[in-house]
Amino acid sequence: MSHKIGVDGGGTKTELILVDPTGAILARHVGTGCNPSLLGPDGARAKLRELLQQLLAQSKIVPSLQDDNQPNPKSKISATHLYMAGAPAFWRETGDELKDFGRVITGDDSLPVLELATAGNPGLVLHAGTGSFVAARGLDNSIHYCGGLGWRFGDPGSGHELGRRALSRALLELQGSVERTALGEALCAYTGIPDYAATSRYFYTTPDANARVAGFAPHALALAKAGNAHSVAALKETLTEFVDFGRQISTRLFGATPVFCGVSGTILNHETSADLLRGLITAHAWPVTLNFITAAPIEGVRRLLARS
Repeated sequence: MSHKIGVDGGGTKTELILVDPTGAILARHVGTGCNPSLLGPDGARAKLRELLQQLLAQSKIVPSLQDDNQPNPKSKISATHLYMAGAPAFWRETGDELKDFGRVITGDDSLPVLELATAGNPGLVLHAGTGSFVAARGLDNSIHYCGGLGWRFGDPGSGHELGRRALSRALLELQGSVERTALGEALCAYTGIPDYAATSRYFYTTPDANARVAGFAPHALALAKAGNAHSVAALKETLTEFVDFGRQISTRLFGATPVFCGVSGTILNHETSADLLRGLITAHAWPVTLNFITAAPIEGVRRLLARS
């Protein structure tokens, strides 16, 4: 009897599952993110091992690793899949160092979402949570990406990018440059700071500025749903750029052939975002059929484990 482990690792959280030979989930664990870009290489490796140990500790069937990281003849794990945010080469090297985890397969964290969208068939997926990416499976089964560059280089459609755009408009409101709306009030409530200068200084000096910027996205979405013009503009701008990414990769791989397009993540599955997304697709006559995905990426990991 052999078992498999699947890991969906991002910057915000890491989710792990242990499945039996039938694919049934025996144990599940959710922990903090393990992106090496945020934790550093040593921190990311240590975090992954810590989370793996915590997962195994939940199961009476699979023994935990030995403390010295030496092979354990009692291990019943035949394979481990790591679908991780961060440099692929780093995770391949990290996977090679793991003991007692059977055959270790590493891949980008977009692959589970793509699996949910296409079930191994040609097509693409638009994903926007804290970060964003477009991933596609070509007619020859090849995998392609567009976007997903991260906050430093631009992440259209993402929570961070929406938060940034909404915050910039809110700061202009506090500055008095544009009409004051509920968006500016929401920013004051979010930070607890009433004026422009102190709010601007806060986002430039707080250690967790990136998380705080992304954390403003839900407020922007709520205000966009309520019809706040500045919030709607911020959302439409970032989705327009994101849809352009999707159209580029779709045209390159499939031409004018209609294809299925999965839509994943909290940003895109919000009703206001979905309405704007449909409008942009219609305006560009983009031949895709949208499939809104509500399952978590870890379900995609489970399916990839079953197909391996």
